[in-house]
Amino acid sequence: MWAVYRKELNSYFHSPIAYVLIGFFVLLTAIFFYPYVMALYGDFTPVLSTMGFILLFIVPILTMRILAEDRKNGTEVLLLTSPTSLPKIILGKFFAAYTVFFVMTAITFVFPIILSFYGGPITPQVVGAYFGFLLLGAAFIAFGVFSSSLTENQIIAAVIGFVGLLIMWLADALAPVVGGFLGKVLGWLSLLTRYNDFYNGILGLGPVVYYLSFTGVFIFLTVRVIERRRWSQG
Repeated sequence: MWAVYRKELNSYFHSPIAYVLIGFFVLLTAIFFYPYVMALYGDFTPVLSTMGFILLFIVPILTMRILAEDRKNGTEVLLLTSPTSLPKIILGKFFAAYTVFFVMTAITFVFPIILSFYGGPITPQVVGAYFGFLLLGAAFIAFGVFSSSLTENQIIAAVIGFVGLLIMWLADALAPVVGGFLGKVLGWLSLLTRYNDFYNGILGLGPVVYYLSFTGVFIFLTVRVIERRRWSQG
């Protein structure tokens, strides 16, 4: 697993993609930092909410190539015949993408540090919101990796990832409109509702378990998709 992790991480940082995404993410965070924070008397948590929305665009681009590229280049067969188990390979790729996400998130922590010099202390609410943001990112990346496993076209993988994440992000708002059983399912799938718990300073076990379970389910589904393709190809 760690060999795959190192290989994927090197591929991110030996190409422009990691630097462009990290720079873009930090730049957008900085743009939202001034009007939200200065106008709201040093409250950084609204910026974290905006950062969550920005991830809808960042993560599909970050993960679109992670499996689709192997399939397009014909190197997927090397993964399928590797002595390393398929779940470990998928986990290695997942953790590589998550490391890039973690780096870009860690850089943005400079903003609450800046606020602390102007009398805005780093409160437990901000720390909790960052913790929730890291869990949200794991869920997003797991879905992005799953999307990349469905096709060999990176653009299609990015579109699938974006549309799927957008639906789950808006699920809580769509649930009352849809109503019935489907509305209840959408309400349960909502990623935003549980993130709002962290954003509001509520650190409960339920949201943590949900995000970890969501991440685990889509990693499992990714493994199943590739295994099914392996058996269909003989």
